[in-house]
Amino acid sequence: MALRLDDKKAVVAEVAAVAAQAHSAVAAEYRGLSVSALTQLRKEARESGVYLRVVKNTLARKAVEGTSFSCMQDGLVGPLILAFSLEDPGSAARVVSAFAKTNDKLVVKLVAVGGKQYGPSELERLASLPNREQALSMLMGTMKAPIEKFVRTLAEPHAKFVRTVAAVRDQKQAA
Repeated sequence: MALRLDDKKAVVAEVAAVAAQAHSAVAAEYRGLSVSALTQLRKEARESGVYLRVVKNTLARKAVEGTSFSCMQDGLVGPLILAFSLEDPGSAARVVSAFAKTNDKLVVKLVAVGGKQYGPSELERLASLPNREQALSMLMGTMKAPIEKFVRTLAEPHAKFVRTVAAVRDQKQAA
C-alpha cells in the first residue's frame, strides 16, 4: 500500500529526529530475509537500544539531509534497512554484525560515523568499540595503575624487611 503525503512526512520527520541524535548508522540490504528473521532482528535491536527501520530510499535521503549522516545519501540504493545507534556508537554495528553472521542474506552496504561514510569492511571495527561501561572501566584501570604501582613501591621496603626477619627466624629454628 502506498503512503500518503502526510504519512511520508511523518516517516521523514521520525527518521530525521532519530538521525539527529544518533551516534552511528548502518545500512544493510535485507533482500531474501524471511519475516521471522526480520522480526528477530528487530527484537535484538530493541533490546540493544538501536533504532531499526525499513524506509524508502527517497524518504531516507530526505530524512538524513542536514544531519551528520547526509554522507549516506549516495549509498542508499536498493532495499535497505537502517539501524541507528542511540546509546553508544557501536551498538547498531554489534546488532547487525551478530545477525549477519547467522543470516547470510543480510548484507551490509555502508556504515556512517561522525559525518563520514565507510564501507562494509569497517563494520567489525565499529562493532568492536567498547560501550560506555567498558570504556569507563578501561579508563579507571589506566588511571588506577600508577597509583597502585606507587603504593606497592612504598610498601616494598617493609615487606622486604618482614621477609628477611622471617628468613632469619626460620634459619635459627632449623639450626
